[in-house]
Amino acid sequence: MPQVKIIAKNFMDMVASLPAMKLDQLYGNAFICEAILRSLPPLAKKFVLQMLYIDAPVTAKSMEEWVLPDGVSKYKVAVDRLIQLRVFIETADRKRETTYKLNPTFQANLQKLLIQGEVLAREPMPSNITVRLPNLEELEAYALDQWECFLLQLINSGQADKPSNISSSVMKVFQKGLLSQRDKETPRLTESGFQFLLMETNAQLWYIIREYISNAEERDVDPADLISFLLELSFHVTGEAYDIDTLTEEQRYAIKDLADLGLVKLQQGRKDSWFIPTKLATNLSMSLADSSSRKQGFVVVETNFRMYAYSSSKLHCEILRLFSRIEYQLPNLIVGAITKESLYNAFKNGITAQQIVTFLQQNAHPRVAERIPSVPENVTDQIRLWESDLNRVDITPAHFYDEFPSREVFEAACDYAREWNGLLWEDSKTLRLVVKADIHTHMREHLRRQK
Repeated sequence: MPQVKIIAKNFMDMVASLPAMKLDQLYGNAFICEAILRSLPPLAKKFVLQMLYIDAPVTAKSMEEWVLPDGVSKYKVAVDRLIQLRVFIETADRKRETTYKLNPTFQANLQKLLIQGEVLAREPMPSNITVRLPNLEELEAYALDQWECFLLQLINSGQADKPSNISSSVMKVFQKGLLSQRDKETPRLTESGFQFLLMETNAQLWYIIREYISNAEERDVDPADLISFLLELSFHVTGEAYDIDTLTEEQRYAIKDLADLGLVKLQQGRKDSWFIPTKLATNLSMSLADSSSRKQGFVVVETNFRMYAYSSSKLHCEILRLFSRIEYQLPNLIVGAITKESLYNAFKNGITAQQIVTFLQQNAHPRVAERIPSVPENVTDQIRLWESDLNRVDITPAHFYDEFPSREVFEAACDYAREWNGLLWEDSKTLRLVVKADIHTHMREHLRRQK
């Protein structure tokens, strides 16, 4: 069974993948420089601050002396990260000695930031202009509702009668890897799409943002400008209102797409309109591994494979339905069972046993989350065993050869099959071999020449 793995990289990995010219352009923005500094490993931050007012290149030997002997591995990780992000510019002098120097644009902006202090990209709107703004709890509930609607739209994408309230630019992100559509057929989830639904919210968000940036050029938007705006957005204050008129035309299109994802809330007054960043937006510059945004678990799995989910969310019910049999749903409780048939259906759709186990562990109810293990071992073992049942036999079309006239011809045939990477099995005692069907024609020609 093919296994598709989605890698949801964090924002700094996306920044590091940009060409050198684009990176230098990004570092012209003080917010980007601060976001980069925040994201660096502790030792890398130390190197940047130590070299902030050093204009001459520093040799690699000198930098190694700044680190204790047991910190060599951390030193390598820190330097590699700084080079990837082009914060360090690596050069070699006439003596072939490696030296490092801070990126001049990055250095100048960071110096300015340190002396003058942080300057906001835009000031919040005064309270006498805005209508009643949602409090932090209401804003968090809104962000969660928007994200759930977004994922439900993905799950229900195959139902033609379901109206789509998602913008076309965000739908393109779906169609790139999560949905597939043949001529005149309704879209359906791909293996990646099924796997996406079982990922953590943070990882899902990063995947969508990454693909949204990757598709930017198709919308005639510079990816570097979009990254700059998104990181700038992460420096806004959650719950404050910001005037939409301060945005460029490209940023206004982007802010509407971000509202679909629950990153911002849009509001309209009598004359003015504004956007309010949610926690999802202000956490954009943080690491993917940050656990502060993880929700409280809701699933209890028993040793008899019964499953109880303490949730009223329709999304939770649909996600659990991907790998279990839902028996009934009460206002705040979903009752189901993990069965062989439901798991086989999940495996058929490309979901792996490990993804199901990880999902159940990450979403374990607080009452069972403290137990070790949080999901009974007999359940996790059986899920893996049922998956292995499907992977016992790997069918490969092949051809069987025997009755070779001599050992030399047999060995030459084996060598020829190896060269074509088509040898599946050989028995030197009985002079028999099996090769892939792909190379059968070539093999037959080779044996004719041997005659």
